[in-house]
Amino acid sequence: MENNLGYYTFCVIPNEQKKIDLGEVELEGKTSTLEIIEHKEFSMVVTKAPIKIYHPKKENLLTHQNIVSSLMEKTTVIPMSFGNVFETEADVEFLMKSLYSELQDIYKKIENKIEVGLKIIGKEEWLKAEINKNQKAMKLKEKISGKSEAASYYERIELGDMAQKFMKEKMQICMQEVFLPLAEKAVSAKQNETIGGKMLINASFLIDRDHEEEFDELVNKIYEKWQDRVEFKYTGPWPAYNFIDIKLKAKEA
Repeated sequence: MENNLGYYTFCVIPNEQKKIDLGEVELEGKTSTLEIIEHKEFSMVVTKAPIKIYHPKKENLLTHQNIVSSLMEKTTVIPMSFGNVFETEADVEFLMKSLYSELQDIYKKIENKIEVGLKIIGKEEWLKAEINKNQKAMKLKEKISGKSEAASYYERIELGDMAQKFMKEKMQICMQEVFLPLAEKAVSAKQNETIGGKMLINASFLIDRDHEEEFDELVNKIYEKWQDRVEFKYTGPWPAYNFIDIKLKAKEA
């Protein structure tokens, strides 16, 4: 019923862009129009949706992300976190009022900026060839070979420590030769947690839209130097998720 509908929030955009074509969204099988709710120089992009808990399953997350990304192509966006739905338009206005100073600060930081991501993953054959150059590690591997885990317990710990040190050294080289040159070209740069044993860099860069091509060229130049050793996963452009200091979430009732 209409009484059970609230306002699902996607992102904040500047008011001068409120006349752009917002379009529609399909959320959990229901298509609805995107609307805006204004507060001073900002507008919250919303859609009318049932008041309930929205589970972060893949389809829902993609819907939310796609709306924010499509608007990012037209203007600067401050993304809301997934799953926030408010009972009334006045509740959304109150949220914007309470976050107004933060919105001003964030907007100044990310205006006309985009985020790109770079993950660097060491190729297995290269990593093996590099660690095989370490004679001490090779001798340990030979010593462990054929022994039970119990019999080679301490040697395995030592080998594990050596492997960690080896990966740390490779990460530091990547930091100097890849991350820092790119960070110098970016407005801001951030290192994120690496995932998996072979990932050397997991970075996000905030760049000016006008310098995107120049930044891409530098990424390609560095890739040419490293392509035999690692895989580059260069993604974006994205809204500036990693460079927003506050989580714009609904306050609990």
